[in-house]
Amino acid sequence: MQKIIILDFGSQTTQLIGRRVRELDTFCEILPYNKFPHDDPSVIGVILSGSPFSVYDEKAFKLDLMPIIERYPVLGICYGAQLMAQTFGGSVKPAGSREYGRANLQWIDKTNPLFKDFDDNSQVWMSHGDTIVNIPDSFQRIASTDSVQFAAYQWTGRKVWGVQFHPEVFHSLQGTQLLRNFVVDICGGKQDWSSASFVETTVAELRQQIGDDRVILGLSGGVDSSVAAVLLNRAIGRQLTCIFVDHGMLRKNEFRDVLHDYECLGLNVIGVDASEKFFTDLAGVTEPEQKRKIIGRDFVEVFNEQAKQIVNSQSSNGKCKWLAQGTIYPDRIESLNITGKTIKSHHNVGGLPKEMNLQLCEPLKWLFKDEVRRVGRSFGMPEHLITRHPFPGPGLAVRILGDITPEKVRILQDADDIYIRGLREYKTKLSGEEARRVLAAGVPADMKDGEIEVSLYDQIWQAGVVLLSEVCSVGVMGDERTYEHPVALRAVTSTDAMTADWAQLPYDFLAKVSNEIINKVKGVNRVCYDISSKPPATIEWE
Repeated sequence: MQKIIILDFGSQTTQLIGRRVRELDTFCEILPYNKFPHDDPSVIGVILSGSPFSVYDEKAFKLDLMPIIERYPVLGICYGAQLMAQTFGGSVKPAGSREYGRANLQWIDKTNPLFKDFDDNSQVWMSHGDTIVNIPDSFQRIASTDSVQFAAYQWTGRKVWGVQFHPEVFHSLQGTQLLRNFVVDICGGKQDWSSASFVETTVAELRQQIGDDRVILGLSGGVDSSVAAVLLNRAIGRQLTCIFVDHGMLRKNEFRDVLHDYECLGLNVIGVDASEKFFTDLAGVTEPEQKRKIIGRDFVEVFNEQAKQIVNSQSSNGKCKWLAQGTIYPDRIESLNITGKTIKSHHNVGGLPKEMNLQLCEPLKWLFKDEVRRVGRSFGMPEHLITRHPFPGPGLAVRILGDITPEKVRILQDADDIYIRGLREYKTKLSGEEARRVLAAGVPADMKDGEIEVSLYDQIWQAGVVLLSEVCSVGVMGDERTYEHPVALRAVTSTDAMTADWAQLPYDFLAKVSNEIINKVKGVNRVCYDISSKPPATIEWE
Protein backbone atom coordinates (compact mmCIF):
# COMPACT_ATOMS: atom_id res chain seq x y z
CA MET A 1 0.00 0.00 0.00
CA GLN A 2 1.38 3.40 -1.00
CA LYS A 3 2.01 5.97 1.71
CA ILE A 4 2.65 9.70 2.07
CA ILE A 5 4.73 10.61 5.13
CA ILE A 6 3.85 13.88 6.86
CA LEU A 7 6.73 15.03 9.06
CA ASP A 8 5.29 17.08 11.90
CA PHE A 9 7.15 20.08 13.28
CA GLY A 10 4.42 20.83 15.83
CA SER A 11 1.76 22.59 13.75
CA GLN A 12 -1.86 22.65 14.91
CA THR A 13 -2.95 21.89 11.32
CA THR A 14 -0.80 18.80 10.78
CA GLN A 15 -3.73 16.45 11.32
CA LEU A 16 -5.73 18.51 8.84
CA ILE A 17 -3.03 17.87 6.22
CA GLY A 18 -3.41 14.16 6.95
CA ARG A 19 -7.17 14.30 6.56
CA ARG A 20 -6.91 16.12 3.23
CA VAL A 21 -4.46 13.52 1.91
CA ARG A 22 -6.76 10.70 3.03
CA GLU A 23 -9.65 12.44 1.23
CA LEU A 24 -7.61 11.87 -1.94
CA ASP A 25 -7.96 8.11 -1.28
CA THR A 26 -4.28 7.92 -0.36
CA PHE A 27 -2.92 6.52 2.89
CA CYS A 28 -0.67 8.78 4.94
CA GLU A 29 1.15 8.58 8.24
CA ILE A 30 2.01 11.49 10.54
CA LEU A 31 5.36 11.17 12.29
CA PRO A 32 7.57 13.47 14.40
CA TYR A 33 10.00 15.38 12.20
CA ASN A 34 12.96 13.31 13.44
CA LYS A 35 11.46 9.84 12.94
CA PHE A 36 11.40 9.40 9.18
CA PRO A 37 11.07 5.70 8.16
CA HIS A 38 14.02 5.49 5.77
CA ASP A 39 13.56 1.75 5.22
CA ASP A 40 9.83 1.82 4.39
CA PRO A 41 9.40 0.82 0.71
CA SER A 42 5.77 2.00 0.60
CA VAL A 43 6.64 5.72 0.93
CA ILE A 44 6.00 7.69 -2.30
CA GLY A 45 6.29 11.28 -1.06
CA VAL A 46 6.89 13.56 1.92
CA ILE A 47 5.13 16.64 3.28
CA LEU A 48 6.83 18.93 5.81
CA SER A 49 4.34 20.62 8.16
CA GLY A 50 4.22 24.03 9.78
CA SER A 51 5.55 24.78 13.26
CA PRO A 52 5.02 27.18 16.19
CA PHE A 53 8.72 28.08 15.96
CA SER A 54 10.66 30.32 13.61
CA VAL A 55 13.37 28.61 11.56
CA TYR A 56 16.01 30.87 13.14
CA ASP A 57 14.96 30.12 16.75
CA GLU A 58 17.48 28.25 18.88
CA LYS A 59 14.74 25.73 19.73
CA ALA A 60 13.62 25.30 16.11
CA PHE A 61 13.38 21.73 14.89
CA LYS A 62 15.97 20.86 12.25
CA LEU A 63 16.88 17.71 10.36
CA ASP A 64 19.11 16.57 7.52
CA LEU A 65 16.81 17.00 4.52
CA MET A 66 19.09 15.71 1.75
CA PRO A 67 18.54 11.95 2.33
CA ILE A 68 14.79 12.61 1.93
CA ILE A 69 15.03 15.07 -0.98
CA GLU A 70 17.30 12.71 -2.94
CA ARG A 71 14.76 9.86 -2.77
CA TYR A 72 11.25 11.35 -2.68
CA PRO A 73 9.13 14.25 -3.92
CA VAL A 74 8.85 16.80 -1.08
CA LEU A 75 6.28 19.53 -0.35
CA GLY A 76 7.04 22.00 2.43
CA ILE A 77 4.12 23.91 3.95
CA CYS A 78 4.74 27.21 5.79
CA TYR A 79 7.58 26.36 8.24
CA GLY A 80 8.48 23.39 6.03
CA ALA A 81 8.92 25.74 3.06
CA GLN A 82 10.89 28.26 5.11
CA LEU A 83 13.13 25.51 6.54
CA MET A 84 14.12 24.27 3.09
CA ALA A 85 14.67 27.80 1.79
CA GLN A 86 16.94 28.71 4.71
CA THR A 87 18.78 25.37 4.77
CA PHE A 88 19.86 25.59 1.14
CA GLY A 89 20.98 29.21 1.00
CA GLY A 90 17.90 31.44 1.18
CA SER A 91 16.91 33.75 4.00
CA VAL A 92 13.88 33.99 6.30
CA LYS A 93 13.09 37.06 8.39
CA PRO A 94 10.21 38.33 10.52
CA ALA A 95 7.46 39.83 8.38
CA GLY A 96 6.73 43.52 8.86
CA SER A 97 3.34 42.45 10.17
CA ARG A 98 1.93 39.01 10.79
CA GLU A 99 0.55 37.59 7.55
CA TYR A 100 -2.70 35.99 8.63
CA GLY A 101 -5.94 35.36 6.78
CA ARG A 102 -7.13 35.29 3.20
CA ALA A 103 -4.83 36.29 0.35
CA ASN A 104 -4.89 35.87 -3.40
CA LEU A 105 -2.20 34.47 -5.67
CA GLN A 106 -1.81 37.43 -8.00
CA TRP A 107 0.83 35.64 -10.08
CA ILE A 108 0.99 31.87 -10.69
CA ASP A 109 3.26 29.85 -12.97
CA LYS A 110 0.50 27.66 -14.37
CA THR A 111 3.00 25.57 -16.30
CA ASN A 112 4.29 24.22 -13.01
CA PRO A 113 2.75 20.82 -12.15
CA LEU A 114 1.98 21.93 -8.58
CA PHE A 115 -0.47 24.54 -9.92
CA LYS A 116 -2.12 22.50 -12.65
CA ASP A 117 -5.74 23.59 -13.22
CA PHE A 118 -5.44 26.58 -10.86
CA ASP A 119 -7.60 29.65 -11.42
CA ASP A 120 -6.25 33.17 -11.74
CA ASN A 121 -6.15 35.06 -8.45
CA SER A 122 -6.85 31.86 -6.47
CA GLN A 123 -7.63 32.47 -2.78
CA VAL A 124 -5.26 30.97 -0.20
CA TRP A 125 -4.89 31.14 3.59
CA MET A 126 -1.78 32.63 5.20
CA SER A 127 -0.74 32.14 8.82
CA HIS A 128 2.87 33.07 9.56
CA GLY A 129 4.91 35.69 11.33
CA ASP A 130 8.03 35.11 9.19
CA THR A 131 8.50 35.32 5.45
CA ILE A 132 11.05 34.13 2.89
CA VAL A 133 12.91 37.21 1.63
CA ASN A 134 15.37 35.37 -0.64
CA ILE A 135 15.33 31.88 -2.14
CA PRO A 136 18.46 29.88 -3.04
CA ASP A 137 19.89 30.36 -6.54
CA SER A 138 18.78 26.85 -7.47
CA PHE A 139 15.14 27.62 -6.55
CA GLN A 140 12.57 29.37 -8.74
CA ARG A 141 9.54 31.42 -7.72
CA ILE A 142 6.24 29.92 -8.96
CA ALA A 143 3.58 32.04 -7.14
CA SER A 144 3.22 35.40 -5.40
CA THR A 145 0.62 37.47 -3.57
CA ASP A 146 0.61 41.26 -3.31
CA SER A 147 2.60 41.07 -0.06
CA VAL A 148 4.40 37.71 -0.25
CA GLN A 149 6.88 37.52 -3.13
CA PHE A 150 7.76 33.86 -2.62
CA ALA A 151 4.32 32.43 -1.88
CA ALA A 152 5.51 29.23 -3.59
CA TYR A 153 8.75 27.95 -5.12
CA GLN A 154 10.32 24.87 -6.70
CA TRP A 155 13.87 23.62 -6.57
CA THR A 156 14.77 23.69 -10.27
CA GLY A 157 15.32 20.19 -11.62
CA ARG A 158 14.13 18.47 -8.44
CA LYS A 159 10.71 17.36 -7.23
CA VAL A 160 10.88 19.76 -4.29
CA TRP A 161 8.28 22.46 -3.65
CA GLY A 162 7.48 24.92 -0.88
CA VAL A 163 4.36 27.01 -0.22
CA GLN A 164 4.02 29.67 2.46
CA PHE A 165 0.22 29.31 2.57
CA HIS A 166 -1.86 26.46 3.99
CA PRO A 167 -3.49 24.31 1.27
CA GLU A 168 -5.01 22.04 3.92
CA VAL A 169 -7.29 24.80 5.28
CA PHE A 170 -10.65 25.07 3.54
CA HIS A 171 -10.19 28.85 3.12
CA SER A 172 -7.56 27.95 0.49
CA LEU A 173 -10.20 27.36 -2.16
CA GLN A 174 -8.01 25.20 -4.42
CA GLY A 175 -5.93 23.67 -1.64
CA THR A 176 -7.27 20.19 -2.36
CA GLN A 177 -6.34 20.63 -6.03
CA LEU A 178 -2.77 21.52 -5.03
CA LEU A 179 -2.51 18.50 -2.77
CA ARG A 180 -3.99 16.30 -5.51
CA ASN A 181 -1.40 17.62 -7.96
CA PHE A 182 1.35 16.71 -5.51
CA VAL A 183 0.05 13.39 -4.17
CA VAL A 184 -1.44 11.93 -7.36
CA ASP A 185 0.39 13.53 -10.29
CA ILE A 186 3.83 14.21 -8.83
CA CYS A 187 4.15 11.32 -6.33
CA GLY A 188 2.19 8.84 -8.45
CA GLY A 189 -0.48 8.00 -5.89
CA LYS A 190 -2.81 5.25 -7.11
CA GLN A 191 -5.66 6.41 -4.84
CA ASP A 192 -6.34 2.90 -3.54
CA TRP A 193 -7.18 3.81 0.09
CA SER A 194 -10.87 4.02 1.08
CA SER A 195 -13.21 3.13 3.92
CA ALA A 196 -14.38 0.10 1.92
CA SER A 197 -10.83 -1.17 1.37
CA PHE A 198 -10.05 -0.46 5.03
CA VAL A 199 -12.98 -2.58 6.22
CA GLU A 200 -12.06 -5.48 3.95
CA THR A 201 -8.39 -5.44 4.97
CA THR A 202 -9.04 -4.87 8.69
CA VAL A 203 -11.65 -7.62 8.99
CA ALA A 204 -9.14 -10.10 7.52
CA GLU A 205 -6.37 -8.83 9.84
CA LEU A 206 -8.60 -9.05 12.93
CA ARG A 207 -9.60 -12.62 12.15
CA GLN A 208 -5.95 -13.57 11.80
CA GLN A 209 -4.88 -11.61 14.90
CA ILE A 210 -7.62 -12.84 17.24
CA GLY A 211 -8.21 -16.35 15.92
CA ASP A 212 -10.60 -18.22 18.21
CA ASP A 213 -10.03 -15.95 21.23
CA ARG A 214 -12.69 -13.79 22.88
CA VAL A 215 -12.56 -9.99 23.10
CA ILE A 216 -13.92 -7.46 25.64
CA LEU A 217 -14.79 -3.93 24.55
CA GLY A 218 -15.98 -1.03 26.70
CA LEU A 219 -18.74 0.98 24.99
CA SER A 220 -19.45 4.64 25.72
CA GLY A 221 -22.23 5.34 23.25
CA GLY A 222 -19.84 7.52 21.21
CA VAL A 223 -19.01 7.01 17.57
CA ASP A 224 -15.49 5.61 18.03
CA SER A 225 -16.28 2.74 20.38
CA SER A 226 -19.53 2.02 18.53
CA VAL A 227 -17.86 1.70 15.13
CA ALA A 228 -15.04 -0.37 16.66
CA ALA A 229 -17.66 -2.74 18.08
CA VAL A 230 -19.50 -3.10 14.76
CA LEU A 231 -16.22 -3.69 12.90
CA LEU A 232 -15.13 -6.35 15.39
CA ASN A 233 -18.57 -7.92 15.26
CA ARG A 234 -18.22 -8.19 11.47
CA ALA A 235 -14.86 -9.93 11.94
CA ILE A 236 -15.43 -12.27 14.90
CA GLY A 237 -19.16 -12.21 15.75
CA ARG A 238 -20.10 -13.69 19.14
CA GLN A 239 -16.47 -13.86 20.24
CA LEU A 240 -16.92 -10.16 21.11
CA THR A 241 -18.55 -9.10 24.38
CA CYS A 242 -19.26 -5.40 24.93
CA ILE A 243 -19.75 -3.71 28.30
CA PHE A 244 -21.83 -0.52 28.55
CA VAL A 245 -21.78 1.09 32.02
CA ASP A 246 -24.46 3.56 33.10
CA HIS A 247 -23.05 5.83 35.82
CA GLY A 248 -26.38 7.64 36.07
CA MET A 249 -25.15 10.81 34.39
CA LEU A 250 -25.80 10.02 30.75
CA ARG A 251 -28.26 12.05 28.69
CA LYS A 252 -31.99 11.46 29.08
CA ASN A 253 -32.95 7.85 28.24
CA GLU A 254 -29.51 7.35 26.69
CA PHE A 255 -28.74 4.08 28.45
CA ARG A 256 -31.97 2.54 27.20
CA ASP A 257 -31.81 4.02 23.70
CA VAL A 258 -28.16 3.20 23.04
CA LEU A 259 -28.57 -0.36 24.29
CA HIS A 260 -31.47 -0.73 21.87
CA ASP A 261 -29.32 0.61 19.02
CA TYR A 262 -26.55 -1.85 19.86
CA GLU A 263 -28.95 -4.77 20.00
CA CYS A 264 -30.37 -3.77 16.60
CA LEU A 265 -26.80 -3.81 15.24
CA GLY A 266 -26.45 -7.40 16.45
CA LEU A 267 -23.89 -6.66 19.16
CA ASN A 268 -23.45 -8.86 22.21
CA VAL A 269 -23.77 -6.21 24.94
CA ILE A 270 -23.88 -6.36 28.73
CA GLY A 271 -25.59 -3.25 30.11
CA VAL A 272 -24.62 -2.40 33.70
CA ASP A 273 -26.71 0.09 35.69
CA ALA A 274 -24.25 1.24 38.36
CA SER A 275 -25.87 4.62 38.97
CA GLU A 276 -26.60 3.96 42.65
CA LYS A 277 -22.91 3.32 43.39
CA PHE A 278 -21.82 6.50 41.58
CA PHE A 279 -24.42 8.72 43.27
CA THR A 280 -23.48 7.33 46.69
CA ASP A 281 -19.76 7.96 46.17
CA LEU A 282 -20.35 11.45 44.76
CA ALA A 283 -22.63 12.60 47.58
CA GLY A 284 -21.58 16.03 48.89
CA VAL A 285 -18.58 16.35 46.54
CA THR A 286 -18.35 19.76 44.82
CA GLU A 287 -14.71 20.06 43.70
CA PRO A 288 -14.59 19.39 39.92
CA GLU A 289 -11.38 17.36 39.78
CA GLN A 290 -12.46 15.23 42.74
CA LYS A 291 -15.75 14.46 40.97
CA ARG A 292 -13.82 13.35 37.88
CA LYS A 293 -11.49 11.13 39.90
CA ILE A 294 -14.35 9.44 41.76
CA ILE A 295 -16.21 8.75 38.53
CA GLY A 296 -13.03 7.44 36.85
CA ARG A 297 -12.23 5.19 39.82
CA ASP A 298 -15.76 3.82 40.07
CA PHE A 299 -15.96 3.20 36.33
CA VAL A 300 -12.76 1.14 36.41
CA GLU A 301 -14.07 -0.87 39.37
CA VAL A 302 -17.39 -1.62 37.68
CA PHE A 303 -15.78 -2.41 34.34
CA ASN A 304 -13.14 -4.64 35.96
CA GLU A 305 -15.77 -6.63 37.82
CA GLN A 306 -17.65 -7.35 34.61
CA ALA A 307 -14.44 -8.07 32.70
CA LYS A 308 -13.28 -10.56 35.36
CA GLN A 309 -16.54 -12.45 35.08
CA ILE A 310 -16.11 -12.71 31.31
CA VAL A 311 -12.43 -13.72 31.55
CA ASN A 312 -13.17 -16.38 34.18
CA SER A 313 -16.27 -17.76 32.47
CA GLN A 314 -16.22 -20.95 30.43
CA SER A 315 -17.34 -20.40 26.84
CA SER A 316 -17.46 -22.34 23.61
CA ASN A 317 -16.36 -19.09 21.92
CA GLY A 318 -12.79 -19.50 23.18
CA LYS A 319 -10.63 -17.97 25.90
CA CYS A 320 -10.81 -14.23 26.58
CA LYS A 321 -7.41 -12.73 25.72
CA TRP A 322 -8.11 -9.30 24.23
CA LEU A 323 -9.27 -5.85 25.35
CA ALA A 324 -10.53 -3.77 22.41
CA GLN A 325 -10.74 0.03 22.36
CA GLY A 326 -12.07 2.69 20.03
CA THR A 327 -8.70 4.43 19.83
CA ILE A 328 -8.42 6.50 16.64
CA TYR A 329 -5.39 7.93 14.88
CA PRO A 330 -5.38 11.43 16.49
CA ASP A 331 -5.22 9.74 19.91
CA ARG A 332 -1.93 8.10 18.96
CA ILE A 333 -0.13 10.81 17.02
CA GLU A 334 3.02 11.77 18.84
CA SER A 335 3.30 15.22 17.26
CA LEU A 336 2.38 17.55 20.11
CA ASN A 337 4.88 16.19 22.58
CA ILE A 338 7.80 17.19 20.33
CA THR A 339 7.02 20.81 21.24
CA GLY A 340 6.98 20.09 24.95
CA LYS A 341 3.22 20.53 25.13
CA THR A 342 0.94 18.01 26.79
CA ILE A 343 -0.58 15.56 24.36
CA LYS A 344 -4.10 14.26 24.91
CA SER A 345 -3.80 11.20 27.11
CA HIS A 346 -4.44 7.84 25.48
CA HIS A 347 -8.01 6.92 26.43
CA ASN A 348 -7.38 3.45 27.80
CA VAL A 349 -10.09 2.04 30.03
CA GLY A 350 -7.25 2.10 32.53
CA GLY A 351 -6.42 0.16 35.63
CA LEU A 352 -7.19 -3.33 34.37
CA PRO A 353 -5.60 -5.84 36.74
CA LYS A 354 -2.41 -7.39 35.36
CA GLU A 355 -3.62 -10.89 36.23
CA MET A 356 -6.21 -10.60 33.47
CA ASN A 357 -3.30 -10.66 31.03
CA LEU A 358 -5.31 -9.04 28.22
CA GLN A 359 -3.70 -7.87 24.99
CA LEU A 360 -4.77 -4.60 23.38
CA CYS A 361 -6.77 -4.54 20.14
CA GLU A 362 -7.34 -1.18 18.41
CA PRO A 363 -9.12 -1.75 15.07
CA LEU A 364 -9.56 1.98 14.30
CA LYS A 365 -6.04 3.08 15.20
CA TRP A 366 -5.24 4.37 11.68
CA LEU A 367 -8.46 6.35 11.11
CA PHE A 368 -9.37 10.00 11.55
CA LYS A 369 -12.79 10.87 12.98
CA ASP A 370 -14.37 11.57 9.59
CA GLU A 371 -13.09 8.23 8.30
CA VAL A 372 -14.55 6.47 11.33
CA ARG A 373 -17.92 7.98 10.45
CA ARG A 374 -17.63 6.82 6.83
CA VAL A 375 -16.89 3.29 8.02
CA GLY A 376 -19.92 3.46 10.33
CA ARG A 377 -22.15 4.54 7.45
CA SER A 378 -20.85 1.68 5.33
CA PHE A 379 -22.17 -0.67 8.04
CA GLY A 380 -25.59 0.98 7.99
CA MET A 381 -25.28 2.37 11.52
CA PRO A 382 -27.97 4.89 12.54
CA GLU A 383 -26.99 8.47 11.73
CA HIS A 384 -27.60 9.70 15.29
CA LEU A 385 -24.84 7.38 16.51
CA ILE A 386 -22.44 8.39 13.74
CA THR A 387 -22.85 12.16 14.08
CA ARG A 388 -23.03 12.27 17.86
CA HIS A 389 -21.14 15.19 19.40
CA PRO A 390 -18.21 14.58 21.74
CA PHE A 391 -19.50 13.93 25.25
CA PRO A 392 -17.38 14.04 28.43
CA GLY A 393 -16.56 10.71 30.07
CA PRO A 394 -17.93 11.87 33.46
CA GLY A 395 -21.13 12.79 31.64
CA LEU A 396 -23.45 15.42 33.06
CA ALA A 397 -21.50 15.47 36.32
CA VAL A 398 -19.14 18.09 34.86
CA ARG A 399 -22.13 20.15 33.71
CA ILE A 400 -23.60 20.44 37.20
CA LEU A 401 -21.86 23.14 39.21
CA GLY A 402 -22.00 21.86 42.76
CA ASP A 403 -22.70 18.47 44.28
CA ILE A 404 -24.42 15.71 42.32
CA THR A 405 -27.87 14.36 43.20
CA PRO A 406 -30.39 12.34 41.18
CA GLU A 407 -32.79 15.31 41.21
CA LYS A 408 -30.18 17.70 39.78
CA VAL A 409 -29.34 15.17 37.08
CA ARG A 410 -33.05 14.86 36.25
CA ILE A 411 -33.36 18.64 35.84
CA LEU A 412 -30.30 18.78 33.59
CA GLN A 413 -31.36 15.76 31.54
CA ASP A 414 -34.75 17.33 30.81
CA ALA A 415 -33.28 20.70 29.82
CA ASP A 416 -30.52 19.08 27.75
CA ASP A 417 -33.03 16.86 25.93
CA ILE A 418 -35.05 19.89 24.81
CA TYR A 419 -31.92 21.72 23.66
CA ILE A 420 -30.32 18.85 21.72
CA ARG A 421 -33.62 17.84 20.13
CA GLY A 422 -34.13 21.45 19.07
CA LEU A 423 -30.67 21.62 17.49
CA ARG A 424 -31.41 18.49 15.46
CA GLU A 425 -34.79 19.76 14.27
CA TYR A 426 -33.83 23.34 13.31
CA LYS A 427 -32.58 23.37 9.69
CA THR A 428 -30.78 26.20 7.89
CA LYS A 429 -29.53 26.70 4.35
CA LEU A 430 -25.84 27.37 3.79
CA SER A 431 -23.81 28.41 0.77
CA GLY A 432 -20.27 29.44 -0.10
CA GLU A 433 -17.54 28.96 2.52
CA GLU A 434 -20.04 28.03 5.24
CA ALA A 435 -21.32 25.14 3.13
CA ARG A 436 -17.77 24.06 2.23
CA ARG A 437 -16.76 24.04 5.90
CA VAL A 438 -19.69 21.82 6.89
CA LEU A 439 -19.16 19.43 3.97
CA ALA A 440 -15.42 19.26 4.71
CA ALA A 441 -16.30 18.09 8.23
CA GLY A 442 -18.02 15.04 6.73
CA VAL A 443 -21.65 16.09 7.23
CA PRO A 444 -23.86 14.27 4.68
CA ALA A 445 -25.73 16.88 2.64
CA ASP A 446 -26.67 17.36 -1.01
CA MET A 447 -25.76 20.59 -2.77
CA LYS A 448 -28.68 22.08 -4.72
CA ASP A 449 -28.40 25.38 -6.56
CA GLY A 450 -25.26 26.16 -4.60
CA GLU A 451 -26.91 25.54 -1.21
CA ILE A 452 -27.10 22.77 1.36
CA GLU A 453 -29.70 22.33 4.11
CA VAL A 454 -28.42 20.99 7.42
CA SER A 455 -29.46 21.05 11.05
CA LEU A 456 -27.85 23.33 13.61
CA TYR A 457 -26.65 20.16 15.35
CA ASP A 458 -24.57 19.19 12.31
CA GLN A 459 -23.04 22.68 12.06
CA ILE A 460 -21.49 22.70 15.53
CA TRP A 461 -18.78 20.68 17.25
CA GLN A 462 -20.35 20.23 20.67
CA ALA A 463 -23.39 21.41 22.62
CA GLY A 464 -24.91 20.93 26.03
CA VAL A 465 -26.62 22.55 29.00
CA VAL A 466 -24.97 23.55 32.28
CA LEU A 467 -26.94 23.58 35.54
CA LEU A 468 -25.90 26.27 38.03
CA SER A 469 -27.17 24.18 40.90
CA GLU A 470 -25.75 26.39 43.66
CA VAL A 471 -27.44 29.50 42.30
CA CYS A 472 -31.13 30.40 42.43
CA SER A 473 -32.80 33.36 40.78
CA VAL A 474 -36.16 35.04 41.26
CA GLY A 475 -38.79 34.60 38.58
CA VAL A 476 -42.51 34.91 38.00
CA MET A 477 -44.69 32.14 36.60
CA GLY A 478 -48.39 32.93 36.41
CA ASP A 479 -49.18 34.93 39.54
CA GLU A 480 -46.55 33.17 41.62
CA ARG A 481 -43.00 34.07 42.52
CA THR A 482 -40.40 31.38 41.77
CA TYR A 483 -36.93 30.88 43.18
CA GLU A 484 -35.24 28.25 41.00
CA HIS A 485 -32.03 27.48 39.13
CA PRO A 486 -30.64 29.09 35.99
CA VAL A 487 -29.18 26.97 33.21
CA ALA A 488 -26.63 27.99 30.57
CA LEU A 489 -26.76 26.74 26.99
CA ARG A 490 -23.38 26.01 25.42
CA ALA A 491 -22.60 25.45 21.72
CA VAL A 492 -19.20 25.75 20.04
CA THR A 493 -17.67 25.36 16.60
CA SER A 494 -14.23 23.78 16.28
CA THR A 495 -12.08 21.46 14.18
CA ASP A 496 -9.98 19.82 16.89
CA ALA A 497 -11.29 21.07 20.30
CA MET A 498 -7.93 22.76 20.98
CA THR A 499 -9.59 26.07 20.14
CA ALA A 500 -13.32 26.75 19.83
CA ASP A 501 -15.63 29.65 19.03
CA TRP A 502 -19.10 30.08 20.49
CA ALA A 503 -21.73 29.23 17.89
CA GLN A 504 -23.86 32.16 16.75
CA LEU A 505 -27.22 30.40 16.99
CA PRO A 506 -30.32 32.13 15.57
CA TYR A 507 -32.24 34.31 18.02
CA ASP A 508 -35.56 32.67 17.17
CA PHE A 509 -34.10 29.27 17.98
CA LEU A 510 -32.70 30.46 21.32
CA ALA A 511 -36.03 32.09 22.20
CA LYS A 512 -37.97 28.91 21.44
CA VAL A 513 -35.62 26.66 23.41
CA SER A 514 -35.56 29.05 26.38
CA ASN A 515 -39.34 29.21 26.49
CA GLU A 516 -39.72 25.43 26.26
CA ILE A 517 -37.16 24.73 28.99
CA ILE A 518 -38.70 27.22 31.43
CA ASN A 519 -42.24 25.95 30.76
CA LYS A 520 -41.47 22.22 30.89
CA VAL A 521 -38.51 21.69 33.22
CA LYS A 522 -39.43 21.92 36.88
CA GLY A 523 -36.61 23.58 38.81
CA VAL A 524 -35.48 26.02 36.06
CA ASN A 525 -36.72 29.60 35.67
CA ARG A 526 -33.90 31.27 33.71
CA VAL A 527 -31.93 30.36 30.57
CA CYS A 528 -28.63 32.00 29.57
CA TYR A 529 -26.39 31.49 26.51
CA ASP A 530 -22.63 31.15 26.96
CA ILE A 531 -20.75 33.37 24.47
CA SER A 532 -17.23 32.51 25.66
CA SER A 533 -14.61 31.13 23.25
CA LYS A 534 -11.71 28.77 24.00
CA PRO A 535 -9.31 30.22 25.01
CA PRO A 536 -9.74 31.83 27.49
CA ALA A 537 -12.73 29.69 28.54
CA THR A 538 -12.90 25.89 28.13
CA ILE A 539 -15.66 24.04 26.30
CA GLU A 540 -16.90 22.39 29.49
CA TRP A 541 -17.52 24.48 32.60
CA GLU A 542 -15.78 21.97 34.86
